[in-house]
Amino acid sequence: MQIQVDISFDQLVQLAKGLTPTQWVRLKSAVDTTYTAPNQPSDLEAFLLTAPTFTDEQIQEIDQTRRHINQWRTT
Repeated sequence: MQIQVDISFDQLVQLAKGLTPTQWVRLKSAVDTTYTAPNQPSDLEAFLLTAPTFTDEQIQEIDQTRRHINQWRTT
């Protein structure tokens, strides 16, 4: 049997403060062991990891174009 109760965070804190030291230790260890933050990448990380990348040839072409533009600007 399972019951779900909606309480505010402040009420939860008050309930936790009312626990005996033994109950507090048990609660803390239960929360620490069962709660693990998901190690999922954020939306930005997922986007960056799947984003297209330049090939070596494209990077060389960009460098060459940059050099040509710099030469043109200085002359």
